[in-house]
Amino acid sequence: MFTKFLNLDQEKQDRIINAAIKEFAQKGYDNASTNEIVKEAEISKGLLFHYFGNKKQLYLFLFDYCYDLIADEFFKKIDLSEADFFSRMRQAVIIKMELLANYPELFNFLQAVYLEESKEIKQEFENKLKQLLEINFAKMYENIDTSKFRDDIEQEKILKIITWTFEKLSDEELNKAKLSPNHEIDYQKVRIEVEQYFDVLIKAFYK
Repeated sequence: MFTKFLNLDQEKQDRIINAAIKEFAQKGYDNASTNEIVKEAEISKGLLFHYFGNKKQLYLFLFDYCYDLIADEFFKKIDLSEADFFSRMRQAVIIKMELLANYPELFNFLQAVYLEESKEIKQEFENKLKQLLEINFAKMYENIDTSKFRDDIEQEKILKIITWTFEKLSDEELNKAKLSPNHEIDYQKVRIEVEQYFDVLIKAFYK
């Protein structure tokens, strides 16, 4: 669908992507202006729609681009041969913090997607994000040493409880961000809180 755009030279692609990410991250979907995007990217509006069709398709492309880039970098770095569940989860938190430092604008955009309330795209993205979350959790749980978990509780239930715990923690942080003036998440604070939950969950579910 985006072949014409992907055939452009990399410098021009980067200009358009960076301009669009900045505009959507700062203003949200409904308030983002394609006029501002083309001005920043130094292209015509006709060309932007030639490449993407419409504003929604541009937004969908940007989400896939940012998510795929971050996910690709994440899975390059994480050691999936680490069989201890919580050691692997700690790795994941550390890697995410590193990626946040390396790709702040991409994370700002993805955070804006999670906070997005636009009726035009909200339901579509909620479904999309849920599917991606399920896929990535499944990948993260591959080849885990389940012998460390307690025998008196079904392992499936343990993993569900852990998953739900961190989903709820994520939801709470996003809700706090919605109420804050700049929609910011204190990721360092979140990392400390996650460690506290790790301690509780290890005591609850490991032998």
